[in-house]
Amino acid sequence: MESVWDYPRPPRLERAAARVTVVHAGLVVVDSEHCWRALETSHPPVYYVPRDDIADGVLEAAAGESYCEFKGIAGYWDLVVGEARVQRAGWSYERPSPAYAAIAGAVAFYPSRVDECRVGGEPVRPQEGDFYGGWITADITGPFKGGPGTRGW
Repeated sequence: MESVWDYPRPPRLERAAARVTVVHAGLVVVDSEHCWRALETSHPPVYYVPRDDIADGVLEAAAGESYCEFKGIAGYWDLVVGEARVQRAGWSYERPSPAYAAIAGAVAFYPSRVDECRVGGEPVRPQEGDFYGGWITADITGPFKGGPGTRGW
């Protein structure tokens, strides 16, 4: 078991040991064994997927950006599968701060905005709230930041 309270701040990047998949509207959008996990105190892991492991033509740049004090400026991506468009389904750091250079251009998907995310074949439960985008599996324990009343943690 991994407790999110044992994760560091600032976040640590590590290679994901398991295959990561994302499915939406019947299409396998991601199938990767090359993801990075970002591990930060009080947050379930966030998986960053290399662009080469994302289906061709499903990402369109979305409006807006946000700032992470550790990673830098994030841009957002709409996911487009056939007629289905999911606004701001994911984000990336195109030019992250030097400590996070490994995830430059990789895309993190919000599991709450797609039909299915899996890690090592296990279905992922989305982190509560709509800001952090963490992926909860059976081996990750909380409590997790993100739900009502936890923003100030």
